[in-house]
Amino acid sequence: MAETILMKGNEAMAEAAVMAGCRHFFGYPITPQNEVAAYMSRRMPQVDGVYLQAESEIAAINMVLGASAAGARAMTSSSSPGVALKSEGLSYLAGCDLPAVVVNIQRGGPGLGSIQPSQADYFMATRGGGHGDFHMIVLAPNSVQEMFDCAFTAFDLADKYRMTVNILADGVLGQMMEPVVMNSPKMAELPAKDWAVTGTGGKRKSNIVNSLYLKPEALEQTNIERYKRYAVIEKEEARSESYLMDDAEICVTAYGASSRVARNAVDMAREKGVKAGLIRPITVWPFPKGVFLEAAGRVNSFVCVEMSMGQMIEDVELAIRCKKPVAFCGRTGGMIPDPEQVLAAIMKDGRLS
Repeated sequence: MAETILMKGNEAMAEAAVMAGCRHFFGYPITPQNEVAAYMSRRMPQVDGVYLQAESEIAAINMVLGASAAGARAMTSSSSPGVALKSEGLSYLAGCDLPAVVVNIQRGGPGLGSIQPSQADYFMATRGGGHGDFHMIVLAPNSVQEMFDCAFTAFDLADKYRMTVNILADGVLGQMMEPVVMNSPKMAELPAKDWAVTGTGGKRKSNIVNSLYLKPEALEQTNIERYKRYAVIEKEEARSESYLMDDAEICVTAYGASSRVARNAVDMAREKGVKAGLIRPITVWPFPKGVFLEAAGRVNSFVCVEMSMGQMIEDVELAIRCKKPVAFCGRTGGMIPDPEQVLAAIMKDGRLS
């Protein structure tokens, strides 16, 4: 029988990572994600794992690269400016086709900004996260339970596609406490990694993990092959949740913590006789384009709710091919929109568009 425990989002996700087979964690302190590292510092020794507080964020991501190259399930976590420092390492991970899990508990920016919750790292996450042609799979949980659940998904997807999976959360989800059902999926043996640099014992050809291609033709072909894999991911792994969309005339869209506010606003609009519904992307890369395009054929307008200056609007407009107007409702700098603000946007921008 699954156990139910009251936990913080940061700690629930960390425990799930341990249960998913993560045995190598490398991090560096920054608010509001410090509970992840603190929790891992206790748990890793208990499971014969490795916890190391690196000398910097840059060192931490490169330690993840090394552990992953050796076939281990490895993770690092940070918050906004700390993840920005990891961008070079994220590009190297992509160039080496290595699986990894990177957690971003977002805070206000740019610069040092604030320690309050934000969703302003959307572009950084969904547009690659570093230099070159590459993507990360980006999961956007909206509850402590989903923080727990998505850790299993993240490690499985990372191994399946040999790429980085970014868990894109925020200070609200990291710090809030909710009951968590510890219903971990039954984990089989970790997948074989015949590409890993584990030593050969003279029994096979040596493996090399590398992101340097001196011949441009070879690099071009490698990137083309990688994007064929991305096309499969876009087809197979896009995830979303719809709420009251069957008869909706206005589609509110939000991800993460903002979607909880947006859902309340949709209920308030329904009480006033306004047919609002909600589409919540669970993966923001790949973005669930098909769900939005289908909705664009039925609704009159969209209202995008974010804790940023409206970064996800671009993906909504691209998904619906600009067939319907998209209004913005949000706060930034660490401020959180409230249901009344979203309701006002539904009544004004949604109905009058």
